[in-house]
Amino acid sequence: MPLAANVTVDSTTWAALALVLTVIGAALSWVAWRRRGLAAGLRGLAWTLVPVAAWLTGTLKLAANILNDVIDWATRLVFSPTVWLGIVVAGAAVLLWVVSGALRSRGIGTRGRVRAPGGAKQVSAAPPDGQSGGRSGRKSPKRKAKDDEDLDDIDDIEAILKRHGI
Repeated sequence: MPLAANVTVDSTTWAALALVLTVIGAALSWVAWRRRGLAAGLRGLAWTLVPVAAWLTGTLKLAANILNDVIDWATRLVFSPTVWLGIVVAGAAVLLWVVSGALRSRGIGTRGRVRAPGGAKQVSAAPPDGQSGGRSGRKSPKRKAKDDEDLDDIDDIEAILKRHGI
């Protein structure tokens, strides 16, 4: 246990700290008033009263406790292998999240769903058991032209992927 954990600061010490900060602030406010005028002096006096207000409300002790806790946390962060292991695990979680998002956006690893070019999800277009869905096996001329256009797009995509060695 560090030595600082055994040292306590009582109410008298907090009052003395607030008084010292107020006296220093008052002296600096007087200097500001003499050099830059009344407005600067009054602004300095306003800041001078903050330590006394913080002591009276208990905020001075609270700020010191927060600062002490932050320093303890930072020290533990730097010197603890357990904390570093936690940081590595958190990093792995973020990496897996990003990779899964990239795979999902490309439609890789999804079951029964194909990502349409517009970003909308579509379920597989083939009806179950090879049925034609109540229509004859012939496609309309507009639909056939669209399917041929889609095949041309797929050929273009495959050519681009081959150029990049994918």
